[in-house]
Amino acid sequence: MFENYFFDGPNKEMENLPIFSVVEDSEIENVKDYPESLALLALKNTVLYPGVVIPITIGREKSINAVKYAEKNKKLIAVTSQKDIKTASPGRNDLFSVGTVARIVKVIEMPDGNTTAILKGRSRFELTEILSNEPYINISYRNLPDVNPSENLEFDATVSSIRDVAKKIIELSAHIPNEATIMLQNIKNNSFLLNFIASNLNLNVKKKQEILEENDFLEKARMILGLMGSELQLLELKDQIDSKVRGGIEKQQRDYFLNQQLKTIQEELGDNPQEAELLALADKAKAKKWDDKVQEAFDKQLNKAKRINPQIAEYSVTLNYLELMLDLPWNEYSEDNFDLDKVIKVLDKDHYGMEKVKARILEHLAVLKLRGDLKAPIICLVGPPGVGKTSLGKSIASALQREFIRMSLGGLHDESEIRGHRKTYIGAMPGRIIQSIKKAGTSNPVFILDEIDKIGKDFRGDPSSALLEVLDPEQNGTFYDNYLELEYDLSKVLFIATANSLSTIQPALLDRMEIIELSGYSTEEKIEIAKKHLVPKQRKEHGLGAKDVTLKPTVISDVIERYTRESGVRSLDRRIAAIMRSTAKKVAMDESYDIAIKIEQLEDILGPTKVSKDAYAKVDTPGVTVGLAWTRVGGDILFVESSLSKGKGKLTLTGNLGDVMKESASTALSYIKGHAAQLEIDPEFFEKHDIHIHVPEGAIPKDGPSAGITMLTALSSLIKDKPVKSHLAMTGEITLRGKVLPVGGIKEKILAAKRAGIKTVMMCAENEKHVNQIKKEYIKGLKFIYVKTMDEVLKHALG
Repeated sequence: MFENYFFDGPNKEMENLPIFSVVEDSEIENVKDYPESLALLALKNTVLYPGVVIPITIGREKSINAVKYAEKNKKLIAVTSQKDIKTASPGRNDLFSVGTVARIVKVIEMPDGNTTAILKGRSRFELTEILSNEPYINISYRNLPDVNPSENLEFDATVSSIRDVAKKIIELSAHIPNEATIMLQNIKNNSFLLNFIASNLNLNVKKKQEILEENDFLEKARMILGLMGSELQLLELKDQIDSKVRGGIEKQQRDYFLNQQLKTIQEELGDNPQEAELLALADKAKAKKWDDKVQEAFDKQLNKAKRINPQIAEYSVTLNYLELMLDLPWNEYSEDNFDLDKVIKVLDKDHYGMEKVKARILEHLAVLKLRGDLKAPIICLVGPPGVGKTSLGKSIASALQREFIRMSLGGLHDESEIRGHRKTYIGAMPGRIIQSIKKAGTSNPVFILDEIDKIGKDFRGDPSSALLEVLDPEQNGTFYDNYLELEYDLSKVLFIATANSLSTIQPALLDRMEIIELSGYSTEEKIEIAKKHLVPKQRKEHGLGAKDVTLKPTVISDVIERYTRESGVRSLDRRIAAIMRSTAKKVAMDESYDIAIKIEQLEDILGPTKVSKDAYAKVDTPGVTVGLAWTRVGGDILFVESSLSKGKGKLTLTGNLGDVMKESASTALSYIKGHAAQLEIDPEFFEKHDIHIHVPEGAIPKDGPSAGITMLTALSSLIKDKPVKSHLAMTGEITLRGKVLPVGGIKEKILAAKRAGIKTVMMCAENEKHVNQIKKEYIKGLKFIYVKTMDEVLKHALG
């Protein structure tokens, strides 16, 4: 009910003084000593009622003159309210007609130059005329008598209700002191009670003016009771809302109170776990080798933790952050093994072959040994599944005597997995890069980013774009994690990414990595891997020794060729494990068996043959040629068959061929037509015959340009009715100009040719460098023909 008052001058805020006056009726209604005219004081934001005392601050010159005049002349002044507070100099129409005659109790000159007057309302009046405007507003008026009912039961009951409602409002209003109840009890005069309550109701000027203008006290009492009822309903609704909120926080307050008591008891006993915890963190920080920026950030968060109540959630967030900072190995590095001979021995022991990767690691170590400081290379190993890309990373870490971290990126969709979440989020964590460095305990581990070609991308961000900073040697020295909010040096980390294909890796990311391709293993290499690694490993895992079971190279070779079809050795490892299980069963049951496994036993142990062995079958029929193909599980030989029939020159292609392979057949036929005279072929031959080319195993999709010279040879052999030389296989792309272009997958194709019993292999002269990279013992017995033109192909194939 109580409120602040703003009077006269704009934005003049008054101190909210107690508003009360115990005034007798005789004093209020004694109007005989009133002069015929009075100086007028216009109020802006309130209404003065008879019997009520209010202080006002006066700012306008006319108002000051009016107060000074009235103070010298009986201290009576007419007070009314403005209709519009923005009116600076109000006229007759700007003022309410009904106001209150007031007595000036006191005039105070304030230190800021303003004048404050304390006024006590006496009786109501009605403004009849403005007599003058200068130097103050002087008015004539007439007094308004109040109709005060005597011995009216309805009036008494209404006033009683007003007292009850007022008491409830005081109880529900937090800003009204309880003493106000006593004050209401002390007011015996009903008319003054109504004026007092109306003055303190939280109403606008218009509503208050309506109450002042009402002559009938009973009607005035009804108006006030109605307005008080509305305010009571609002307060009761607010109290209900507060009760619901209070019920929710009571438990928190209770817990807080009990924890504060527990804290006080612990302090009395000299035991403060929170303080001890923070002191332990501060002591641990003294041993860290971080720079000034990190130290400053740690101190800031530590001081923040000291000010936070341990019971609120932010304390746990800050404590977790501090512990992360202390757990990270800032400027802590493990010592590298610079014994290069020992490094190469460890790498050779763990992995067979892979000379390129091993040479690159040795080069990095050699430079690091000479210089003492070098940014680690970003290596990407690309190759088919099962060739040992991931296990090679572990072997490199062992050889360098560094910590090893593996992070699988397959199916990763959320960028926050790399950069972390900001601490403002509930359950925020650092990214997996920082988490892995923390787990490793050093800032220079070997970090495997497995399956980098299988990173996803959706509405949560693009993790491959976040990796751009991680895998850039120029940027990763200042890697920024959103949770850590500090730069961390990753430049000494040896990142090794693995992938099965480069086609799905973002070009910008691909550009930052040093690509090393790992091809599939040959049969000879698989035999060596099985002898040195797989067989000893499976013997140990099955509780067997060398005296319990042996596998000869011929048996291993048969397992590879008839029971596996892969570039790597995972399937081979499973087949060897099956042999070991069979042997372990016989040993455990004391059955008699041959220690040396024979080829004849494989079908009983491993079941029927899973893969048909590639074999060359001699064909004397014209139009059939042997090509070489690359697959994801290694090389293969491919028969290209062709036939003639009477027709109009139609070319039919079957065998589930791709567009590129179909174009190679069309190119070959166009070349033959264009060089018909040179090849001694009748030009009309093509108009009278249809040609059909078929590549067997039609269920398997086939594509690529490397069958170009095979198609050319098959068509030429068919049309000239001349068989192709026996035991000859070929691979190479052709052009309409008659050129032979190089192709890929040479190692796999050559090894497939050797397995199939091919004796001569024809290919582009530019592929000779790839043949030279293959170990001589693997291609022993093979003859190579290198060609540059399609004429040379036909010369060597058909004679």
